[in-house]
Amino acid sequence: MTQPIVLHGVMSPNVIKVAIMLEELELAYELRHVALFAGEQFTPEFLKLNPAGKVPVLEDPRLGRPLAESGAILFWLAEQSGMLIPQSGADRYEVMQWLMVQMASIGPMLGQFTHFRLLAEGSEPYGLGRYGAIARKLYQLINDRVADREWIAGEAYSIADIATFPWAEYLERHDLSIDAYPAMKRWRDAIAARPAVIRAKARIMHEFASDSMKTIAAASQTDLDKFFGRTKDMPTQDFAAVKQQS
Repeated sequence: MTQPIVLHGVMSPNVIKVAIMLEELELAYELRHVALFAGEQFTPEFLKLNPAGKVPVLEDPRLGRPLAESGAILFWLAEQSGMLIPQSGADRYEVMQWLMVQMASIGPMLGQFTHFRLLAEGSEPYGLGRYGAIARKLYQLINDRVADREWIAGEAYSIADIATFPWAEYLERHDLSIDAYPAMKRWRDAIAARPAVIRAKARIMHEFASDSMKTIAAASQTDLDKFFGRTKDMPTQDFAAVKQQS
């Protein structure tokens, strides 16, 4: 019996992008929830899959070993299928460029803004202000990029769009108005309407939402500190807002 493709993860943009890719390629796969707030990512079993202790992780029998980092996973799947990335020429490297922009800037910086917004108001004004300014700059970058083109890179929908889209949906979560980014709204709406995207988001919600909320609700302060990488030599912060989201 052929081993299935398995996607380990949670309800996060980096996991959603891989699910979208799998759906776009019409590949059969299983979802396996990783209880991040219970520290499952630090267990010996999970660290064998990814020594960095992060999701997503893809187990694809064709590769023969676990693969982590969502950008690398998208690239692997695109290469194997011959789809969603140009095979050669300048367009191929433009897609890679914008995939790297997402991995190096859009994901990490929007993630940091989300982190500081979890803290009590006024507790980290510099951090919140810094990452808020960067977030607005990155949203504007996306908007400007698609102002006169249909897709992020090249001439067609690609892994650059798939990688960026789930993070672009954080805009409202960051209390910003989509009306200020009309080109990004048009681009985002076009991707959201794709059947593969609808299927991926519905499946992630159906299979991960309940487990994620239960894990967050049960997390102790020690669990939260470990999840956020807060050590004893760091200032204390209140992460109660995380549990309120469950």
